[in-house]
Amino acid sequence: MSEIKMSTDSRRKFIKNISFASAFLITGKVSSLSANDVIGLKSKVKLRFVVASDVHYGQPDTPFEKMTETVMNQINLFHQQSPLDFCVMNGDLIHNEKSFLPLVKEKFDILKMPYYVTRGNHDMVTPDYWNSVWGTPLNHNIVVKGNGILLGDTSNEQGVYLSPDLTWLNNTLESHKDKNQVFIFLHIPQAKWTKNGISTPEVFDIIKKYPNVKAVFHGHEHDQDGAKMVAQVPFIFDAHVGGNWGTPYKGFRVVELLKDNTMITYMMNPTEKLNALSF
Repeated sequence: MSEIKMSTDSRRKFIKNISFASAFLITGKVSSLSANDVIGLKSKVKLRFVVASDVHYGQPDTPFEKMTETVMNQINLFHQQSPLDFCVMNGDLIHNEKSFLPLVKEKFDILKMPYYVTRGNHDMVTPDYWNSVWGTPLNHNIVVKGNGILLGDTSNEQGVYLSPDLTWLNNTLESHKDKNQVFIFLHIPQAKWTKNGISTPEVFDIIKKYPNVKAVFHGHEHDQDGAKMVAQVPFIFDAHVGGNWGTPYKGFRVVELLKDNTMITYMMNPTEKLNALSF
């Protein structure tokens, strides 16, 4: 990945807009970094992507059009300075009404990098309708620069909180066991860490069998922007970019995999400076 040298102005904006940066080392330990540390490591990045969730396009009494357009533009601006390999919109893309799904796709299509989607509990559409809009099944996987990307479904047309298809998860991880790293995206958290999570111990049993799983990403909990560690694997939240509740800011998460397989991740909020968070 080629890096564009930061100008003084863009460096200043980056430092202002970064919320936090924590490096997840190969051992599973977490070390806090400053914005300057992150900038200093840019030449070592071999994979970079963004994850955002909970757009809630179409939610009544919210400025959903403006919120969606704002985050798409913010991600594109970030991509101009720090090129992204892909972006994941991790569930609750719309708010219940299926007719909004093709409309939100039009908004996402302005992204200047490849993007992928998962279904959340507010994406109340059938598998066939989902596939007709996005051109992908509800459970799918891709490979980017030798890394496995698993995008799993955790709900249904009725909006029930569900575990992912465990057979699909196990078989897909098995098929990716020779990949450098694997990243998993599931909208619903699969442990009762938060008030809206569910408990599916089998998910963790499956993941533990595959040491190349680098991280798991969850949406759903708009007020969560930290991580939980399970057997040296970080399960990471990214707050929200839409809706009417959650963290006081609306931002997106950047994930950077370095050449030594250290992972750095931080929230970006280009409209408001935030206090640093470490865990």
